[in-house]
Amino acid sequence: MSKPALPTINGVSASCVALPDGNWPTMLDYLAQRIPAVSREDWADRMGKGEVVDAHGHPISVDTPYRAHTKLYYWRSLPFEHQVPFEEEVVFQDDYLVVAYKPHFLPVTPKGRYLQETLLVRLKRKLGIDTLVPMHRIDRETAGLVAFTIQPHTRNAYQALFRDKVVNKTYEAIAPLSKAVALPMVYRSRLAESERFMAMHEVAGTPNAETRIELIESAGDWGRFKLQPITGQKHQLRAHMSALGMPLLNDQIYPELLPALPPEVAPDFSRPLQLLAQSLSFMDPITAQQRDFHCGRSLDLTSALRQSDQSSPTDQPGEA
Repeated sequence: MSKPALPTINGVSASCVALPDGNWPTMLDYLAQRIPAVSREDWADRMGKGEVVDAHGHPISVDTPYRAHTKLYYWRSLPFEHQVPFEEEVVFQDDYLVVAYKPHFLPVTPKGRYLQETLLVRLKRKLGIDTLVPMHRIDRETAGLVAFTIQPHTRNAYQALFRDKVVNKTYEAIAPLSKAVALPMVYRSRLAESERFMAMHEVAGTPNAETRIELIESAGDWGRFKLQPITGQKHQLRAHMSALGMPLLNDQIYPELLPALPPEVAPDFSRPLQLLAQSLSFMDPITAQQRDFHCGRSLDLTSALRQSDQSSPTDQPGEA
């Protein structure tokens, strides 16, 4: 059975949970046991508000008997989120695409402790387009362009552009200079998941990650770089720059993973990762037009170093 036509609530689309074999007396009993991050009282409250429905879109009550091999739909909510004090901006919009500038610290899509403070939900609230789906993603810490599809029937054609690696992407980054690295260059290596949480590392084998690196300007021991990922491995730009002894300014993962902040502590919004997804270009598979998008922003080398208390590259391990 297909998903029922469900509305978004405050920019949030319905989530689905499939019901396995089991002996739970009621739907409430199942949800309270299997999704304990939401309290039983909260589930009951949501049911009372009609915010838990079956596969036909009919509301579920606290007394509804459990039925295996069916589905439930509900709308996520969080009791608290840190507000990201930077605004997104719509760079382009037509019948098929929305291209938006994402500020630092804002995730692209809801996950874990991020829901309302995500680019997708903010855009759904702002534009009133329930069918928005990202064509790709960039890290929460990274600022820059993210493209979204609007029409479900054209979604796969657009997302295939990224799968087939036919999108040209340009980034800017600020990092320490290294006398051991001759620029411009094309850097290739094989990246794989490391034992460190979230981090990638280089391993032996056929390269699966390729990045063009060019120095745009320098100030003392620091530089502003143009980065062009030819491939799209996780954390590719951050991992490559770190491997070259030039870890990005304010990177919390490379070269060393810093301790994660507890949920109740807000990030230091004055020290964003100095990485900007500046431009996207591709041939539109639907309109056959060349698409060239630019975020209209650039990293400020002097300002970044001043805001970082004149950080010295020698303070960052991993320099060659």
